[in-house]
Amino acid sequence: DLFLKFRFYITGTQSHPEPFTHYTYLYLFCYHKVGDDSSISPELDRLIRQRGRDLRLRKLDQQNAVKIVNHLIDSLLEFLKNNDDQPFFREVSVLTSGSYYEMVKINKPNEFDIMLKLKVPRLVLSELEKYQGLFYKINLFKATRTEIQHFLLEDERTVSATKIKAEMHRWVIRRNLINSPAVTLEFKPKEKVDDVMSVDIVPTLEVPQGWPQAAREGLNIDKWLGKKCRRQFVSKAVYFVPKRPKGRNLKDDAKGMLAQSLQKHFFLSLAYKDGIFEVLVFREKLCMRLLKCVIEGLKQQYPKELEPLCSYHGKTAFFHVLSDRVQDSLWSPGQLSVSFMKLFGYFERCALNGSLPHFFVREHNLFSPPAFPKRALVFLTNALKEQRELGLPVIIVQYNIILK
Repeated sequence: DLFLKFRFYITGTQSHPEPFTHYTYLYLFCYHKVGDDSSISPELDRLIRQRGRDLRLRKLDQQNAVKIVNHLIDSLLEFLKNNDDQPFFREVSVLTSGSYYEMVKINKPNEFDIMLKLKVPRLVLSELEKYQGLFYKINLFKATRTEIQHFLLEDERTVSATKIKAEMHRWVIRRNLINSPAVTLEFKPKEKVDDVMSVDIVPTLEVPQGWPQAAREGLNIDKWLGKKCRRQFVSKAVYFVPKRPKGRNLKDDAKGMLAQSLQKHFFLSLAYKDGIFEVLVFREKLCMRLLKCVIEGLKQQYPKELEPLCSYHGKTAFFHVLSDRVQDSLWSPGQLSVSFMKLFGYFERCALNGSLPHFFVREHNLFSPPAFPKRALVFLTNALKEQRELGLPVIIVQYNIILK
C-alpha cells in the first residue's frame, strides 16, 4: 500500500537515503486520498443518491415565487417607462440569470437575479491591469448628448459605475453592499413572515462586438461542445456589470477609478437560451446541486471563516470537470456517486493547491488573494478534507433544513 510504504519511511521503520519530512507525509496522504472515488462506501453511495433525489424544488413553491418575481418585473418596467426624473432607464430590457433560471437552485426558490440591460451607444473596453482580464473600464466610442451623459465621469467618455448604482439605489430596501453589483429587494409574504425572498437587480451594459481577448483565449469547450460552438459563443455580445474589485479602497472609488466586471455567469444564462449549454441534462445538474449543498452547508456552519466562498466557486469547478469528462456514459444515473465525488475531489484539490482558474478568463485565479484570503483557503481545505473523511455529514444537515 502506497500510504503505508511512505509511512514506514517517515517513522523510521525502513531506511531511506533521503528521509521524507512530516510535510511530505501530509502531502502524499492528501494526494492519495483526494478525489479517490474508489473508496465510496455503500453508506455514502446511498446518501448521495438519496440527496440527489430530494434536491428538487416543489412546483407550488416555484409557481408562487415566479408570480411574485414576474409581477415585480412588470411593475418595475412600468415604473421606469414613466420615470420623468431619469429618462436613461426608460428603455431598459430584462435578462434573467442565476441558479433558479439555470435550474440548479436548491432548498427554496427564494433568490432571483434580474439584469436590467441599459440602452447605450457604442462602447470601447480598456482592460485594467492586475486583474487578468476580469475588470475593464468602459468608455463611449464618441461623445454623446443622449441620456447616458448624466452617468459619465468628467472626461465625458468614461461610464461611471458608481453613478449608475447610486441612481438605482434610490429604489433599494436593503443596504448597499460595497462590492456587489446588485440592488437587492426583499419581500416578506404576510402568510409566511419567516420566509424572505430576495431579488437582485443588476444594471448591465451590452458590448455587441464579441468577447474581450482574455476571455476568447480562456473558454475550454473544444472537446466538449466543439470548436464551431466555441466560435459562435465568443462572437456573441458580452455584458458588463458595475462591480468594484475587492481590495480597492474607498478613496480610489471616490476619485472615479471605476471598473466594469466581466460577470461570466451571465453568459451561462444566455447560453441556455441559445441552446449552447442545453447538453447539461438533469444528471449533470444533480452533481452541481450536491456541491452547492455542501458549499451552503459549510457557509452556514462557518459564516465568518468562509465568507469569501460562494456558489460561483462550485459552478466554476463543475464546468471544469464537465469540459474534461465529456463522455455521456460518465454521467449516467448509475454513476451519480462517482461523478459527484470526482467533482468534490476536483474542488478539494483546487483548494489544496490554491488554484481555481476562472472558467472563461483562465489567467484569473478565483482562489487568490485578496478576493480569497489564504487563511480562508486553508480553512476551506481542512473543512473539505473533514467532510470527505466523515462521509459528508454537511449533506445530512442540509437535508434536515430542506425538510423543515
